[in-house]
Order: sequence, then structure tokens, then C-alpha cells
Amino acid sequence: MRYDRHGFPIPAEFERPSPAAHDAAEFGRVGQRPVTLLDRDDGHGLPGFDGPVTDRSATRPRAGAWKRWLLLAVILGGVVPAIVIPQVLPAIREAVVQWSLERAAECEASNDIPGAIADVSRAVRWHGDEADLLCMRAMLKLEARDAPGSLEDAVRAAAIAPTAVQPWRVRALVNVVRGDVEAALSAADMVVNLSAAGDPDALNHRAYIRGLVGRDLPAALEDIDRALASGDASSPEMLDTRGFLLHLLGQHREAVDQLNVAITGMQQNRRKMDLLSGRVDPVQLACRLRGLDHGMAVMLHHRALACRAVGLEEQAKQDFELADRKGFDPSRGIF
Repeated sequence: MRYDRHGFPIPAEFERPSPAAHDAAEFGRVGQRPVTLLDRDDGHGLPGFDGPVTDRSATRPRAGAWKRWLLLAVILGGVVPAIVIPQVLPAIREAVVQWSLERAAECEASNDIPGAIADVSRAVRWHGDEADLLCMRAMLKLEARDAPGSLEDAVRAAAIAPTAVQPWRVRALVNVVRGDVEAALSAADMVVNLSAAGDPDALNHRAYIRGLVGRDLPAALEDIDRALASGDASSPEMLDTRGFLLHLLGQHREAVDQLNVAITGMQQNRRKMDLLSGRVDPVQLACRLRGLDHGMAVMLHHRALACRAVGLEEQAKQDFELADRKGFDPSRGIF
């Protein structure tokens, strides 16, 4: 009894011929008869499955050739992608994120807030959780009246970047919309604590949050006075905060005067922005103008409140109507 290379016995009727006879049979030269399936060997001592052949010496490729082709296929199908993909994936990711943010800006410029949220969400998926992207989406969600979703993004952003200011600014605004006064005030305090000492923007933010919830108004007025003293004393946004607080404190006439100055400054800023038309990216310009219009809407609403308090009913009516047309809407965080 003979055995094959794997130790299995070879039955007598299938005993393999000598190497010389095998080579001759393989090429159909034994007795000039065709080689059958049983005659052929697959290289493991088992019958082959290529079918009966006659003389294939002219067409059968050499064993080394097909092995080289197989190796090349393995390299191209496995090794090369394994090397190339990790190198190009960061560039692909960056391109998708940038494209998504550009699309989001286009949607926002055309007031398609759901579309902008979808595009920023794509950027988050490709980039991964990142505080600025989450804050951007949180503000869009707030404008879409999704306060719970906005708060969730802001909380995630704060967890990722514990010392960043923006997540707490967003949390303060969202909690104002939600009616959670204590949470809004706590978030505004965090903005001041995380910012540089005396930072005008942080002080203005806390002063305004205090005004929106009607708490700590004298302290809020101190905050905004400090902000104006250390920052831009002509800032329309800060002057608006001060005028709003003066109204809440019962100083309506002085509030109207302060708000007139703030609105004039905002109108000047908008005219300057209009002059950039044709010289800057139109989508970015549209987004900036949209933001200025919302800021103007808030200022007009504040002046309307103060005007109504001093008996200027006609002016108040005009300001309320114009504020609404420009987008004033507390339920969307435009307040």
C-alpha cells in the first residue's frame, strides 16, 4: 500500500505512475489517449476537475506565472488599499466636512433651517463630536424650536470642552427659552467664570440673560457698565443691553435714548455690510446680513417696549411690526 503526501492510502486502481509516466500522461502522450479526470492530479493526490484534455502543452501557463498574477491581485485588492486608504481618509473627511458646512451656510442664508441642521449633522458624523460644530447645530436647533435637542448638543459640547465658553453661552440662551431661570443664570455665571477677568462679551452676556429672566437687574446694569467701560463703548449690542435693562428698571425715557443710539449704530453696520456686496462670498454675506437683521429685530422690540411705557404708542406700534418682520421670535431664541 502506498500513501500520498498527506498520509492517505492510495487505492491500487488509482496508484499514481512514476513521475516520468505522470508527466507523459499529464500531457496526453500515454498510448495517445485523452487524459481523463481520474488520470489528472490536482497537486494534492486527488483527482483534478479541469475536464478531459488532450495536448495542452502549447496553451497551459506555467505554474509560476499564475502565482505571480495571484500575488499581484492580492496586493492590489488588499495591501494597496490598506496602505492608501488610511492616508487619503483624513483628506476625504475634511472635504466632506467643509462641503457640509458650506451647504449649511447656503441653507441658513435662505432660511432653510432644517436643511442647515441636516448639513451640520453630516459634518458632525464625519468629523466626530467637536464643541464648535455641536454649538453651531445647537443654535440652529434652537431656531427650529427644538430646545431639548439644542440643550443636548450644548451639554455634549461642554463635556467635550469643559473650559470652552460657547457651550455655556448656548446653554444660557436655551434655558431662557425653556423657562429654566436658575439654569440660565448658572450658565451665564459660567460664561463669566471661564472668560478672562472683565471680558466685555462675557459681562454683556450675563447682563442680558439676567434681563431676559428679570433677575438681579441692578447687578446686570453693573455688568453692562463694566463691559462698556472695558470694551467698545459704541457697540450697538452692548448699548441695546443697557437700554433694555434701563427699561426693566423703570428708566424708560433714558432707555429710549439709549436704544435710539444702539439702533442707529446697527443701521450703520448694516449699510457697511451692504457695501461688501460683490466683493465677498455672497453666501457668507447673506448669513451676516441675516444675523444683523435679527439683531435689529431685537433692538426694535426693546425700543417698542420702552416707547409704549412712556406713551409713544404710534412709535411702539411701528417698532413692534418691523421687529416681527425682521424675525423677532422668543420661541426661536431671537430675543
